[in-house]
Amino acid sequence: MIDLHSHTTASDGQHPPAEQIAMAAKAKITVLAVTDHDTVSGLEACEAAAKEHGLRLIPGIEISAHLNGREVHILGHFVDRRVAKLASFDVELKAFREKRMQLMVDKLAALGFPVTFEAVKAIAGDGHLARPHLARWLVNHNYCTSTQEAFSRFLGDGKPAAVARFDITPQQAIDLIHQAHGTATVAHPGSSRVNRWELEHLKGLGLDGVEVLHSDHPPSQREQLHAWAKELDLVPTAGSDFHGVKVAPDRHFGAVGMDPAEFARLEARRP
Repeated sequence: MIDLHSHTTASDGQHPPAEQIAMAAKAKITVLAVTDHDTVSGLEACEAAAKEHGLRLIPGIEISAHLNGREVHILGHFVDRRVAKLASFDVELKAFREKRMQLMVDKLAALGFPVTFEAVKAIAGDGHLARPHLARWLVNHNYCTSTQEAFSRFLGDGKPAAVARFDITPQQAIDLIHQAHGTATVAHPGSSRVNRWELEHLKGLGLDGVEVLHSDHPPSQREQLHAWAKELDLVPTAGSDFHGVKVAPDRHFGAVGMDPAEFARLEARRP
């Protein structure tokens, strides 16, 4: 079972690296990519745990970029976390996320919520601060019934506590991944509303793959994405986008698996 999309507490996942690797191994995952949002800080711990459990770890990252005025996510697989440009990007994004979180906390406080930066930081632990951490604070204090509600009412784009994200282009994201000797794949294009022409545009920028099998993609969408991938010579990948049940209750290890032949084809595209 090959799963190329998951998140730990290094970004917005529920489980720390060692615990998550153990969970994946228990679910019979044999190849797992850890693709935390905009950071590679959890990969070293994941590598040690993967050796212990006999699981092949694919070092990865998920970079948030902007295309045609909305956010798209680019997955990097097989990246070398020690490459200087990737490491400096990680540090820069962590600082930006802290400033952004303070602004979002201030907006919620102005609305009357007794939230503090320290309280959200406690939820995030050592991970990069992200909106799901603030959403979990709202759920934990019974202001929202789910993280989805927190986003739809307060934290999503255009909502009362929203703050603009770090602005990076798809070209910059793809180039950064390639410079780190990784392959670039567009994540969950169905839920991100990436159309056929945008996919072709990303292919022209150097995109290597498209996440066809994703927990949020219904069968009809998977079929359409697979046809586009074949037409554009993009490798179709698979990822559960596992975060843990408290963050994303509908995404589980084992929900999707990638064809080993396609995995080999993706790995062969490494720069």
